[in-house]
Amino acid sequence: MEEEEEEARALLPRGSDEAGRDSRATPAASGALQALCDPSRLAHRLVVLLLMCFLGFGSYFCYDNPAALQIQVKRDMQVNTTRFMLLYAWYSWPNVVLCFFGGFLIDRVFGIRWGTIIFSCFVCIGQVVFALGGIFNAFWLMELGRFVFGIGGESLAVAQNTYAVSWFKGKELNLVFGLQLSMARIGSTVNMNLMGWLYSKVEASLGSAGHTTLGVTLMIGGITCILSLVCALALAYLDQRAERILHKEQGKTGEVIKLTDVKHFSLPLWLIFIICVCYYVAIFPFIGLGKVFFTEKFGFSSQAASAINSVVYVISAPMSPVFGLLVDKTGKNIIWVLCAVVTTLASHIMLAFTLWNPWIAMCLLGLSYSLLACALWPMVAFVVPEHQLGTAYGFMQSIQNLGLAVISIIAGMILDTRGYLFLEVFFIACVSSVFKTIYSIVFIAALFIIARAWKQLRYGNDNPICKTKRDTE
Repeated sequence: MEEEEEEARALLPRGSDEAGRDSRATPAASGALQALCDPSRLAHRLVVLLLMCFLGFGSYFCYDNPAALQIQVKRDMQVNTTRFMLLYAWYSWPNVVLCFFGGFLIDRVFGIRWGTIIFSCFVCIGQVVFALGGIFNAFWLMELGRFVFGIGGESLAVAQNTYAVSWFKGKELNLVFGLQLSMARIGSTVNMNLMGWLYSKVEASLGSAGHTTLGVTLMIGGITCILSLVCALALAYLDQRAERILHKEQGKTGEVIKLTDVKHFSLPLWLIFIICVCYYVAIFPFIGLGKVFFTEKFGFSSQAASAINSVVYVISAPMSPVFGLLVDKTGKNIIWVLCAVVTTLASHIMLAFTLWNPWIAMCLLGLSYSLLACALWPMVAFVVPEHQLGTAYGFMQSIQNLGLAVISIIAGMILDTRGYLFLEVFFIACVSSVFKTIYSIVFIAALFIIARAWKQLRYGNDNPICKTKRDTE
């Protein structure tokens, strides 16, 4: 209690006697310092927001380390594309389960502060093990590192969102989520454009290329994960301090996971799940294999190939908040999803069957990826009751990671046996299957509207058979 009272007094305006003692300090400097230290003030919350943004920077930076160093990993570790893509599959496997239980662990077991620190430690340890696999020329150790990294990566994103809700709910929450997403994409972009250059510098320092050079490069990249851990520790301290001063509760994820709700999911929700899987498997595995594709087909240098491979993330950083606002203002989510799918299909067709400058196709892919993310995920809330939202989103992320794990392996096998043209045809087929799913959703919605209109015509609006639960309430 004494410590709490001291901190509270420190945030109150200074008395006249204190002002006399601190006459050398200017009023402006004193006010600025007071604002930075007061958890209820905007300046303090901006400091917290900065820490939240950098909390996930290391995770997103290191997630695509394999994509940025695809040529070096395959050459130095002497693996084919199928084994290379296992580095992405092993990241996704733990998240098939943790998407259900990550929120539960944060809410009921660790708490938001310890949960964030623990998941940040998993990210750091996973990256270190991944790098040690390169240093010791043990690819199985690299796979183990990616598995451990995956345990922390997705759950850390849940913790990041929970902090955002805890500090900014009812104020600037939509803007905060947009800034966090932008910082995540910046991390991926910096990785794509930095790791190849860093490898060349380490190679020049050691005198030769090889698995040791690869491991050292990955270890240096892991510094970003340590930055995330430092942010997690700082956030835990500031959140605990704010709880003492403002008497606020720890943040909760808001996810109530009940596996029994799965059997009550409607057909439109299952179709949304299918759209999610079929679309994202044509984005992330392609980016994971894109660097060599742009080098071999279009003759780009390694640095230029990395730059164009990162365009999807570069565009999504500023455009995700813009498209989110657009979808919010206009509605029509299914129409925007359809536009995104058409644009993605056109991008893959251009990359597969033309020699046009790939910057055009990749810019379109970046725009469509940003648009679909803003339009698809909110659709879940339209077709499930509020008490099932946590389970629905957890299941959606779960099958997304399952799809990414399986398709990553299949994509590597196709590339090893058939080449990039067949791989692009496979991605085109995945995106094309989304059309059938969208048509199914529209057809079901049309049947529902027709059935509702028929009941109204036959029984009248006042008949109880026409009234939904919402109408009666």
